[in-house]
Amino acid sequence: MATSVLVTGAAGFAGSHLVERLAGGGATVTAWSHRSGQQRPTGAPATWRAVDLLDRDAVARAIESDPPSVIYHCAGVAQSSAAGNRIGATFEVNVRGTANLLAAVERYAPGARVVVTSSALVYRHAADPLHEGSPIGPAGPYAVSKLAQDTLSLHAAERGLDVVVARPFNHIGPRQSPEFVASSVARQVALIERGQMSPELRVGNLSAQRDFTDVRDVVGAYVEMAEHAVRGERFNVCSGRAVAIHHLVHGLVARSRVPIEIVVDPARFHPVDVPVLVGSADRLRKLAGWAPRIPLDRTLDDLLDWWRAHAT
Repeated sequence: MATSVLVTGAAGFAGSHLVERLAGGGATVTAWSHRSGQQRPTGAPATWRAVDLLDRDAVARAIESDPPSVIYHCAGVAQSSAAGNRIGATFEVNVRGTANLLAAVERYAPGARVVVTSSALVYRHAADPLHEGSPIGPAGPYAVSKLAQDTLSLHAAERGLDVVVARPFNHIGPRQSPEFVASSVARQVALIERGQMSPELRVGNLSAQRDFTDVRDVVGAYVEMAEHAVRGERFNVCSGRAVAIHHLVHGLVARSRVPIEIVVDPARFHPVDVPVLVGSADRLRKLAGWAPRIPLDRTLDDLLDWWRAHAT
């Protein structure tokens, strides 16, 4: 493992877990966060810096002053309803922020390996497992912003920068924002257990199936890519298994320490635009032997326990 590592978006969901993993492996980690750092992992030594990716000069100065050998670019606006409502900010951070980082790397750390975390949403939806050669066809502004980021990164690789691209599918686990369904349900279960909410969980259409991987396995895939991938390659990060959303919801409710009633609310019931989204990680498996190791049951246990300790 490289000894000088930069993680952008280090206070975010995946970024915070990545900082933990890297520091635990002995790397010297510099962690960038433009936010308050509320998810800074405890017990994982890192040098924290407040760097705004939209400030081109600040990004350049930060790279020039401390050139890393490996960069994990995890910063960005995540997929959520809020991202769709803030299209301008989503494009600014995901696209211009990435462009600023790559420009600074090209000038001040041209030998650095850069792992850019894009998204599986760059693909055109299909019922069969998606692989890296599947047709591109982003649906919606967020997905378009990730495709632009993805394309910028691959173009940088063509110019000679040592860039590789990760295309993660859904990942879940401790510290995830409650804007996402599993984390939202886990938070509500924790509040119901404390008596802070009525013991009723109102849900809409939970028939969609998604490819879920524990975030700790996802960041492990990023590390494998940094160590083994060839410049310009892109890799899906996924389990290869579709899980219905209702399985997550019922699994979390079944773990509750108090009875909870699941109520289907017609007002929340909307057609599912994409019934199934599942991927193939065969390319990454062949490259590095990577495969998810954390079972879904443990992920749900850990997610609920985290909200029991942190829900407000």
